[in-house]
Amino acid sequence: MKAVIAVISDLSTDMRVRKLAMLMAEERLDVTVIGRASSARLPDEMQGITFERIRITFRKGPAMYLMFNICLFFRLLSRRFDIYVASDLDTLAPCYVISGLFRKKLVYDSHEYFTGQFGLSERRFKYFIWKSAERLMVPRIRFMITVSDSIAALYRDEYGVDPVVVRNVAPSVDHLTTRERSELGAGKDELLVLLQGSGINGGRGAEELVSAVSMTSGVRLAIIGSGDIIDHLKEKALAGEAHDRIIFMPRMPWEEMICYTMCCDAGLSLDTDTCINQRFSLPNKLFDYIAAGLPVLVSPLPEVSALVTGYDCGIVLDEVTPEEIARKLQHLADDRSLLRRLRQGAEKARGDLNWEKEKVLEQELIRIVINSKLY
Repeated sequence: MKAVIAVISDLSTDMRVRKLAMLMAEERLDVTVIGRASSARLPDEMQGITFERIRITFRKGPAMYLMFNICLFFRLLSRRFDIYVASDLDTLAPCYVISGLFRKKLVYDSHEYFTGQFGLSERRFKYFIWKSAERLMVPRIRFMITVSDSIAALYRDEYGVDPVVVRNVAPSVDHLTTRERSELGAGKDELLVLLQGSGINGGRGAEELVSAVSMTSGVRLAIIGSGDIIDHLKEKALAGEAHDRIIFMPRMPWEEMICYTMCCDAGLSLDTDTCINQRFSLPNKLFDYIAAGLPVLVSPLPEVSALVTGYDCGIVLDEVTPEEIARKLQHLADDRSLLRRLRQGAEKARGDLNWEKEKVLEQELIRIVINSKLY
């Protein structure tokens, strides 16, 4: 059987898509992953998986989404697959139409509550288009996956669907080699903390974090990734008192990034409650930190705080402000016994929240899809 996974994100950094592709290949499916072209190199070749890219002129905005979906539609129309997987709402329409046209199976992997994203509801026409598409297609989808219990409940209440929850837990990193702290400019006695992500935008706590570092001593911050406000953050850091304690690194392939993650003392996930999607999210970076055995400092979002509190693997902020972040960072820097205790909690979480355990849910769904009749 042949399967295709469509995704608009960068194939080199989207670990969720790659994990799904590997699982499908393990079930002896011939898998093609189609994504959007970028300057980053493609992932290394994997048995049973072919990676393809669609090159379009526009890099962002409505024109990018429109052109990608048109190109994806004709790419899918020219080929034959038995299973179509749409990664998020921005690839669902072509997969939905083509799978229906050829009477094939469709899986919708919703990486987030797409229509609940920050700023979308304020853009009325744009929101109307996406929401209309969601209302048309999602209630008719038989096989669906999403990322957290809270987001699954939203889809269940709104559309009567019952998504399988597969969290974005990371694969094992035991085979990877930790980078040296000195590569990030960190001294032996400094607290080296990390914020990583491919969507470091407004509302993610990054601006507050940069301000907070200037209020601390003995704390060094590494920011790895990309986003709408990276240039602004660099300017802000350069103008601040802690400019020599903040280092920026570009977005990079996941395996390369996680090697830097592993050499840090703590990871930061500071998304704020700016929208329904962020409120109920379980960010990829949180599970990356846990895979690396790092304690975490997190914002008080319900899914995130419940996980961190349950494993005693980090500190939950009362609010995302520079002053509050600075207080908690300084506490970690000054109290190494606390850091050691939280690291023990992170190690326990690492033993439970790993892809080798989480993948069972997705594996079961794939087998159901393979063996199911279309109607």
